[in-house]
Amino acid sequence: MGSGLAPAGLRRLYGPEAETDPTQMYEALRREHGPVAPVLLHGDIPAWVVLGHRENLEVMRTPSLFSRDSRRWTAFQEGKIAADSPLMPMVGWQPLCVFADGAEHTRLRQAVIDGLDQFDRHGVRRYVVRHTDQLVEAFAATGRMDLVHDYAERLPMLVMTQLLGMQATEDGPDLVEPTLDLMRGTETALASNEVVTKTLRELVQNKKRKPGRDLASRLIAHESKLTDEEIVEHLRLVLVAAHEGTVNLIANALRLILTDPRFRASLSGGQMTLPDALEQVMWDTPPIAMVPGRWATGDTVIGGQQIKEGDLLVLGLAPGNTDPAIRPDLSAPVHGNRSHLAFSSGPHECPGRDIGRAIADTGIDRLLTLLKGVQLAVPESELTTDGAWLTRRVAALPVQFTPWRTGDEGTISTAVPVSQPLPATARHTVSTPTPAPAATTGRPWWKSLLFWR
Repeated sequence: MGSGLAPAGLRRLYGPEAETDPTQMYEALRREHGPVAPVLLHGDIPAWVVLGHRENLEVMRTPSLFSRDSRRWTAFQEGKIAADSPLMPMVGWQPLCVFADGAEHTRLRQAVIDGLDQFDRHGVRRYVVRHTDQLVEAFAATGRMDLVHDYAERLPMLVMTQLLGMQATEDGPDLVEPTLDLMRGTETALASNEVVTKTLRELVQNKKRKPGRDLASRLIAHESKLTDEEIVEHLRLVLVAAHEGTVNLIANALRLILTDPRFRASLSGGQMTLPDALEQVMWDTPPIAMVPGRWATGDTVIGGQQIKEGDLLVLGLAPGNTDPAIRPDLSAPVHGNRSHLAFSSGPHECPGRDIGRAIADTGIDRLLTLLKGVQLAVPESELTTDGAWLTRRVAALPVQFTPWRTGDEGTISTAVPVSQPLPATARHTVSTPTPAPAATTGRPWWKSLLFWR
């Protein structure tokens, strides 16, 4: 038996097999059990993983049968989940809309929606452009950077901390690693979760004294009358979900752009736009692969499996997107098609999906506008994947590009045409080589993709 099999013959949704080659494991589960499969979570706790696209939608859209309240979990009620379990940051009940149903879910979710709705796409894009320029400028003279560690892992946090009401350049860098870690299910996940939560508690107290136009202030003043604990937990939810998901989306999209000739050809030839390309990425490598979970409100049947009241179901977004019932040919393009599962569906559909798309779309476009002649600095065969039980992305993308030289006449400003100009204190220019007119003038960045190699 493979290392992913427990003595009882069930496959573990964590550990070497799940992290090394999850796609192969999903397909093995599909062959063995169909669209819903029994699995084991950390500590060999039994659960179900939903592999079928239709079955995922059924679970997502039927809260009367599949609740988000984790207190229903039989394993919790029987005391089988230790307080220090790496599952706890993701499944331990908290006063959050994602753990609520019915009227309570509506009350909490509406506060989050109203808080996020105050940010228009132009405002988000201004933040993205500003922070992209700052991140690239730090490496501009060297002509080399790692697009995962130096860029994808940093940009979403800088933008999201600003939207939440923190100082992006002060709080953002310190929150990157703990926010990533608490999603990995590691032994340090609980400690990382406490670092993030402590920072957000301090933010709420600061915003009570000095409110602003940010998510924290809006939640504090919202007519839903959230408690301090509810405010902190929803800020953490938005921060973690938006950061982790957007990091993975940016990293996986950049990997495709740098390594897949057909993907580059579709962009450079105009067969798809960058937003369409991101939808393709969300089909093939959704930012979050697995979502725990839903809890059965009673005995039921789904995907041919007998589900008992109190059982945990893990939503398999990644295997659901590759379900042969809807995608018999995985090589067929689906860019622009938004019926993927990346943002869930039903009453718990991700309310921040448009912000995530705006960060990724604008960030990638701006990045590849700034990096002239960018290409991988290592052979493609040396790229590795950073796998965890909930997420999966390329571990590093070392690249080289034309170094910027101080004193050149050409400049690139962080200012972009928007409905309102940036404040004077937020504008700056950075020096970069004057590009050759024949190669770049008047052309979007993707028109040069075919000439990188």
